[in-house]
Amino acid sequence: MSTAIDATTTPAEVVAEGPGSGQDRARRGESLTGWAFAAPFAVLFVLFLVVPAIYGLYLSFTGETLTGSGGELLGFANYAEALTDPDMWKSLGNTLWFTVLSTVPLVLLSLAFALLVNLGLPGRWLWRLSFFLPYLLASTVVVMFWSWMYNPKLGLINGVLGEFGIAPVAWLQDPNVAMISVVVTTLWWTIGFNFLLYLAALQNIPEQQFEAAAIDGAGKWRQLFSIVIPQLAPTTALIVTLQILASLKVFDQIYMLTNGGPAGATRSIVQYIYESGFTGYRFGYSSAISYLFFAIIVLVSLAQYKLINRRNAA
Repeated sequence: MSTAIDATTTPAEVVAEGPGSGQDRARRGESLTGWAFAAPFAVLFVLFLVVPAIYGLYLSFTGETLTGSGGELLGFANYAEALTDPDMWKSLGNTLWFTVLSTVPLVLLSLAFALLVNLGLPGRWLWRLSFFLPYLLASTVVVMFWSWMYNPKLGLINGVLGEFGIAPVAWLQDPNVAMISVVVTTLWWTIGFNFLLYLAALQNIPEQQFEAAAIDGAGKWRQLFSIVIPQLAPTTALIVTLQILASLKVFDQIYMLTNGGPAGATRSIVQYIYESGFTGYRFGYSSAISYLFFAIIVLVSLAQYKLINRRNAA
């Protein structure tokens, strides 16, 4: 059956009206091209993330061990054991305590450093390099450096304290100060990333706003709390979210600095999961703890998301 075409119909309209028009074929071609580019990532994503996640969930309901025995289904026995495991709760408490101790200074100090550099200090490139350079170091290098700094007898910190008549401190051996030592190391190592985020946000604030505020008689402190802080709110929300999630997953520096000691005072939940699976040989039990911890991270993320949305809506 042919389609009736009047004298006013343009060629483009004829093509567009056809069931197999060139535009449709072009869209299908673009779609196939897009899927072709995304396919390698999608395959790797499924193989190395989705499949292990599903298999790990299955293991959490079994008694699977590192030797391959005990793979029978146990139901929720692993989860029930984890919820009554004092070592698990202590490790989780250490992780939450580390998150609190590290997040607050990593946000406040990075903002303070960014404000100082943004004032136009001489040698701004050197300040930016100094704050950001430690972030580029591998965790092994950072741990080796700070292990020598914390050495009770030969360390630089105790050497300086000795000059003022202060007794040496067992920074990594005393349960009362070991977590603080880990936090200081983390602060020195990772503050550069937050610093750059704040500095970029500060440089995006229009200069005309400061000029108008100065004309109205607003001083530097008034400009800080009325212009700078409010406009940095989205960046602050992002930094807090990223910092909390990163702190909850802490493992490297604690494992290499203290190995969770002394007496479990710094052992994180991730390290406890590792030890349960690869030292205790209990893959099923460690998988159950992993998914309990994953649920906590999801709840924290949802809470932050709602708080940010509520603040933006207000």
